[in-house]
Amino acid sequence: MKYTQLGRTGLKVSRLVLGTMNFGPQTDEPTSHGILDAALDAGLNFVDTANVYGWGEDKGRTEEIIGTWFAGGGGRREKTVLATKVYGSMSREGDTWPNEDRLSALNIRRAVEASLKRLQTDYIDLYQFHHIDRRTPFEEIWQAVDVLIQQGKILYAGSSNFPGYKIAQANEKAARRGMVGLVSEQCLYNLAERRAEMEVIPAAQDYGLGVIPWSPLHGGLLGGVIKKEVEGSRRASGRSADALANSTVRAQVQAYEDLLDKHGLEPGEAALAWLLTRPGVTGPIVGPRTAEQLESALRALELELSEEVLAGLDEIFPGPGPSPEAFAW
Repeated sequence: MKYTQLGRTGLKVSRLVLGTMNFGPQTDEPTSHGILDAALDAGLNFVDTANVYGWGEDKGRTEEIIGTWFAGGGGRREKTVLATKVYGSMSREGDTWPNEDRLSALNIRRAVEASLKRLQTDYIDLYQFHHIDRRTPFEEIWQAVDVLIQQGKILYAGSSNFPGYKIAQANEKAARRGMVGLVSEQCLYNLAERRAEMEVIPAAQDYGLGVIPWSPLHGGLLGGVIKKEVEGSRRASGRSADALANSTVRAQVQAYEDLLDKHGLEPGEAALAWLLTRPGVTGPIVGPRTAEQLESALRALELELSEEVLAGLDEIFPGPGPSPEAFAW
């Protein structure tokens, strides 16, 4: 396993992040525990979740699955850098109350306590804001975070789905309080979706945040979806099916798969390896449903893409270019 610092912190994390969104909804508890064990055995120490994972009436279920894994002992908690998130409503259908979502000091306090209970731990390494809150000032958010850090319930704060200007605003407000501020940004970033390169990633780099890309295969679009369709092993669904309905996108994906086939590369592994070459990226989030998918993701760590392949990928999926030149001069 390869490790790096999380942004400007002294915290060492693996260059792959184990995403757990499938734990519960698609992957049962024993299989989820097996994936967690296999990840830890491989040296993958960075585990990401959110309080709302489990979804619907099962919100919080994913954290519970991780919690029962920690309860198994064997140094699991001590070896894991644990990240979870707050923002989404934890209300159940038909029982909605105010102050059960967003980033008010009250909700942050309640959400941390609930996550700690489900996760069966007394601290969270990285507590992430799952979305910007246009109603709550950062002064209030940082006051709540400061209290939690002093109480030892969280160690670091991070953001997710923040635009560049909010990353800057958040860290300027934190600096005025003498706080470390955000240390990471979890954003949508992959070969097919590179808009983060224009503002988000430069802001993260300037303020010393580690970038944690989510959906590195763009909902399966970059995982060899056309080849799988042709072979009959799997049909595109969800985001990838919608994207392939566009003839231009389908042509791009076909060119992508043809390029990698020419060089003997597996598309999903190449997409992850590409992200590992990008400036500012700490490590992409992989969300395996099976142990086999985890093994494939781990192989990406050893994959070195040639200059020819990198140039070909840039030609097929060009980035937006730097800001402001991408939209001005």
